[in-house]
Amino acid sequence: MINTIGLPKEKIYTGNLILVNGASPLRSSKENELQPVDSRYPHILMGREAVNALHLVWQKIGCKDEIVPVSGYRAAAEQTEIYDNSLQENGKEFTEKFVALPYHSEHQTGLAIDLGLNKGDIDFICPEFPYEGICNEFRKTALQYGFIERYPKGKERITGIGHEPWHFRYVGHPHSEIMYNHGFVLEEYLEYMKQFLYNETHVKIKNVSGEWEIFYLPANLTGETTLTMRNDVIYLVSGNNVDGFIVTMWRNTSE
Repeated sequence: MINTIGLPKEKIYTGNLILVNGASPLRSSKENELQPVDSRYPHILMGREAVNALHLVWQKIGCKDEIVPVSGYRAAAEQTEIYDNSLQENGKEFTEKFVALPYHSEHQTGLAIDLGLNKGDIDFICPEFPYEGICNEFRKTALQYGFIERYPKGKERITGIGHEPWHFRYVGHPHSEIMYNHGFVLEEYLEYMKQFLYNETHVKIKNVSGEWEIFYLPANLTGETTLTMRNDVIYLVSGNNVDGFIVTMWRNTSE
């Protein structure tokens, strides 16, 4: 049986794969979905799904006492204050490299978190998170649970942000592993997905847990976008915050 789903234009601006950067401002809010990432740090918040995934990573590698959350969700007023303070304390060049303008910061999405080694003096803007030891173990494991290192070295021209080894973004699985395997940042991944159209070839991935199909659906920018799906398919739809949707379908192939 077939279901017809209507996707309103506003849905473009919601979901785990929304692109928020210098060119694409945030237009939606997860404020009603926020929760603390750790009871020891009740002021550091993320969206519910991202928090659950982060806890799974911590449990998997047992790093909760070695790695601490530094900064999660930030409201526009807080991001403005951080930006203005950094301008005064660190100057324009540093600030533009590491601090996004309000409504252009991933921290306002509820999908991003800065992490640091649990040391006495942690830099709020640039916490220490090296490519070795428990931090690198976190990096590799987090991919399995939907997190990417959002601002890797060598991609500064594309992301508009300097190399930030401490900043992780929840995009969901299997998107995180596809991005890692192709060496994509989020900007590149969303552009790559545009060749896999709704009624044409899809990205297909199989592993022991099942099979995914992923495709891009251009949005009707003047009204509702229509999507037809079979009743027995499990699927998620995320806007890209620009011009369309990424649809992720999953089925269990072990039955």
